[in-house]
Amino acid sequence: MPRYRFAEFTLSPRRRTLVRGGRELPLIPRYFDLLVFLVERRHEAVHRRDIFDRVWSEVVVSDSALSQAVRTLRRTLDDDSREPRFIRTVSRHGYQFVYPDVVVDEEDEAAAASNRAAAVEPPATPAAAAADPFEPLLVRLTRSPVRDAADEEDAREAAELLHGLGTDEALRRLGTRPGHALARAVLRDTRWDIANAGSVPLVGQPRAFAAAAALVRLRLRRAARAAAARWLGAAAGAAAAGVCAGALGGVLLAWAPGSGARPEIAGVLAFLGGLTGAIAGAGVGAGLTFGEATARSRRVAIVTACGAAGGAVVGYAAQWLSRAALETLAGLQAPIGGGVEGVVLGAMSGLGYAIATRRLEGGLAAPRGVRRVEAAAITASACALGGVSLALAGRPLVGGTIHALAQTSGGAHALLTPLAHLVGEPDFGPLTRTLIAAGEAGLFGAGLAVGLTRSPRSHESLITR
Repeated sequence: MPRYRFAEFTLSPRRRTLVRGGRELPLIPRYFDLLVFLVERRHEAVHRRDIFDRVWSEVVVSDSALSQAVRTLRRTLDDDSREPRFIRTVSRHGYQFVYPDVVVDEEDEAAAASNRAAAVEPPATPAAAAADPFEPLLVRLTRSPVRDAADEEDAREAAELLHGLGTDEALRRLGTRPGHALARAVLRDTRWDIANAGSVPLVGQPRAFAAAAALVRLRLRRAARAAAARWLGAAAGAAAAGVCAGALGGVLLAWAPGSGARPEIAGVLAFLGGLTGAIAGAGVGAGLTFGEATARSRRVAIVTACGAAGGAVVGYAAQWLSRAALETLAGLQAPIGGGVEGVVLGAMSGLGYAIATRRLEGGLAAPRGVRRVEAAAITASACALGGVSLALAGRPLVGGTIHALAQTSGGAHALLTPLAHLVGEPDFGPLTRTLIAAGEAGLFGAGLAVGLTRSPRSHESLITR
C-alpha cells in the first residue's frame, strides 16, 4: 500500500494518517477515505455517484454531506475553492484532486519523506492570527435564521470552524445571545463531522426544547426525500411479507387433514396479510425512518422508541376502525387488538434494526450483501420474540384474530384448528398460537428490514439537493 506526498503533506492509507510538518491532522474516517479516493483517482474528475458508492457505500446521505466533507478537507489542506490547489469542483459532476506533483512511494521510503516534512512549519491560518477568531464566527452562526441551503451551509461552516478553535470556549461565548438555540443545534449537528470536537449538550441548557426541535428540523431537511422513499420501501417490504405469510397459511389450512377450507382461502388470507403488513409497515417504517434521520447519539434507544410510536399510531387506529366496522356492518363484537401489538412489534423492529445497523456512522443505513441479510435476520428475530411474548400474553396477531372472528361468526371456514392438529394439539392452543405469531412477526420484521434498507440504484435519485 503506497503513501502519497504532495506539497508539505504526507498521506498514509496504511496508517490512516495525514501529516503536515510532523503534525498529524485529525480527520474523521469517512473524510480520510474521501481524500484517499480523490488522490488515487487524481487523473480524472470523480463523479458524485462514484464517491457515494465508495465512501458512503452502506449509508444514504444528503448531498450536503459530501459538500461538508470537501469543505473540511479544503480547510485542513489550506485550500481555496475559488483558486484550488488541491480539490477542484467540477460543475454538475463531482470533484478532482488537481495538485500536479504527487509523489507515490512505498512505506519504507515514505518514512524518510515524513522526516523531511517534519522540518516544515505549517503556516498560521487566518483564524489563528486573528485577535479574536471566535466572535466573527459566532456572528455568522447567529445572525439570521436558516432559510435555505446557502444559509445552512454558511452556518455549518462557521460551526465547524468554531469546533476547530475549541467547542467548550465557543459554547461559553455563545451564551444566550439572540439565536443561540439554533446555533447550539448547528454546533451539535456538526460535531460528529469534526475530529476531536467537544460535546454539545442540549439537556439542561437554556431553551433546550427549541434547540432540540431545531436540530430535528435540520436533520430531517437533509434526509427528507430519502426518508420518504425508505418509508414507502418499508411499507412495500412488509406488505410482501404479509402476502407470503397469508398465502402460506392458507395453503397449509386448505391442505391440513379435517379442514373444511377451500383452496381460495389462500388468496383471501394473502390479501388480508398484505393489507395488514402494508399498514403496519407504513407506520413502523415511518417511525424508524424518523428516528434514524434524527438520531446520532443514543441511536438504539431513539430508533426503538420511534418504532414503538409509529406502531402505536397505526395499531390503535386500525383497532378502532376494525371494531367499529365489524359492529356497524355485521353486528359482531370481536376481541380485535392492534394498539398494544403495534407498540410491541414497532419497538422490537426498531431494536433489532438499530442493533443490526449500529456500525454505520450517520445517514440512513443501506447495508449491502451479507450485511443486508444480517440486518433482516436480526430484525426478524427481534420481531419473532415480540410475537411470542404477545401470544403468551393472550394477544393474537393476524392469524389468531382471524380464528377468533371465525369462531364468533359461526359457519366460517377460516378456523385454524386443523393447523393445531399438525403440531399435535387438539384445538387452537398455546403452542399453535405461539408458532403462528412467531412466524407472522418474524416475516414482518424481515420484510420491513429488506424494504427499509433498499439501496438506491443511484444516490442522485434520493439525495436532497
